[in-house]
Amino acid sequence: MGGLRFIDLFAGLGGFHQALDRLGHECVFASELDPLLAALYERNFGIKPVGDIRKAYVEVPAHDIL
Repeated sequence: MGGLRFIDLFAGLGGFHQALDRLGHECVFASELDPLLAALYERNFGIKPVGDIRKAYVEVPAHDIL
């Protein structure tokens, strides 16, 4: 079975991301309110989280895991 695509809401430091990444899955979208945590997440994973998901006018990519 190939890797699944997931989105990381309330991403924090990225524990969910790290666990699924180690299992061979791909993060396609992340959201984090806290600017410091969002900056750390981007530095650690190369994905810039959107801020408040309720106010983000972006299209969330197709995903298998929410």
